[in-house]
Amino acid sequence: MMTKTNGLQKLAVVCGFIFLLTVVLSGCGGGSGKDGGSGGKAGGQSASEPVSRQYYIFDTVVNIKLFEDPKAEEHLNHIDTMLKTLDEELSRTLETSQLYDVNKEAGKKAVQVSEDTFDVVKRSLDYAVESKGLFDPTVGGLVDLWNIGHEGAHVPDKAHLEKEKSLVGYKDVVLDESKRTVYLKRPGMILDLGGIGKGYAADRVADYLRGEGVKSGLVDLGGSSIIVIGSKPNGEKWNVGLQDPDQTRGISVGVIQLADQVIDTSGIYERYFVENGVMYHHILDPRSGYPSQNDLKSVTILADNATDADALSTYVYIMGKDEGLKYIESLGDNIEAMFITKDDKIYITPGLKGKFQVDSDEYQLME
Repeated sequence: MMTKTNGLQKLAVVCGFIFLLTVVLSGCGGGSGKDGGSGGKAGGQSASEPVSRQYYIFDTVVNIKLFEDPKAEEHLNHIDTMLKTLDEELSRTLETSQLYDVNKEAGKKAVQVSEDTFDVVKRSLDYAVESKGLFDPTVGGLVDLWNIGHEGAHVPDKAHLEKEKSLVGYKDVVLDESKRTVYLKRPGMILDLGGIGKGYAADRVADYLRGEGVKSGLVDLGGSSIIVIGSKPNGEKWNVGLQDPDQTRGISVGVIQLADQVIDTSGIYERYFVENGVMYHHILDPRSGYPSQNDLKSVTILADNATDADALSTYVYIMGKDEGLKYIESLGDNIEAMFITKDDKIYITPGLKGKFQVDSDEYQLME
């Protein structure tokens, strides 16, 4: 059996490119070339050297880079406190967290939580309703059982799987807005906010930075979700490269330009194990209790906020290509998607036509 997880890989800066876990962002400016620059410092000015810091929240490395901001260190100190607070509230595994208390009291009593915790749970239930259960925050027991991305991950036996699957059910989560409490009706139920918690934290960070007047920055959540704040220091858009699922970090299948937007990817290549020749990845289908099975390698969502993008990339992956494309197109102009299939084809929603440039001979863009 083989296990794999790349969640703690570090950033590497090579020839002016910032290689991230899932996407590649170019911060170069001036000159020529597909990234708007011929190398050197972001924006082409010494003043554009970023102030950066790395954090750890929800078992994810978070990297933040701020450009041309005299109060950057002050902002990063504030963000450190903000993320620690969110981790203490929303972590499923931290025994002192509010979410841990909610799960511990399942079937016993309601637990009063903070405004942030209540908001994240409420929004996760909204996504559960919208997705008709494809996104379900009560899959914590299944996540623990599969343990994908950790040493010893294996296919669980059928009896244990059926038991945990029977405890999945978002309709059994009771919220009391007036008291700000969360109650799980059945003993053994486990809330897991991993599907939107990182996105929610990123949105809180981005909202704070924009409120402080930051004009140029990057918020990277383990590479799977990136918020670009404003534009590059020279006013140009950021170039974002979509990670090739079959290659090492920094090798992209294509590039898209973004400003003040979010890009989020869910794929089968980040956390998985292989048992008896079969690959089992971390995107679980609540209906079967098993990793979702379809023709996709990854789904990438572009949206105005990371919370939506985080949730959508998960349950749209479970939908599969055809249903997923139709669903995204029904959501309106502010959300777009890219689907990479196992036969190396890239499908995009209509709003991305002419905006996504494929730079790999191994993949075919389907118009």
